[in-house]
Amino acid sequence: MKSGIHPQYDGNAVITCACGAKFKAGSTTKDLKTELCSACHPFYTGKQKLVDSTGQVDKFKKKMEKAKAYQDRNKPKKVEKEEESS
Repeated sequence: MKSGIHPQYDGNAVITCACGAKFKAGSTTKDLKTELCSACHPFYTGKQKLVDSTGQVDKFKKKMEKAKAYQDRNKPKKVEKEEESS
């Protein structure tokens, strides 16, 4: 390995989660912050967290209802052909 080009490895880096859990691990930075860890991740805790903060599902459903109503309003009407008698 070339000397002077690799970052310094710290074996006691502190990792802090948004839930407040702290643990140590090896890293090239001394402090790391993360949003999820094994203490709060739904896969490990068994608790399901569904976050729909922007209401995207409801927004999509409303959009589909409007599209359906528009299609129903603008259906082409069938024109009955009149039989011509010759």
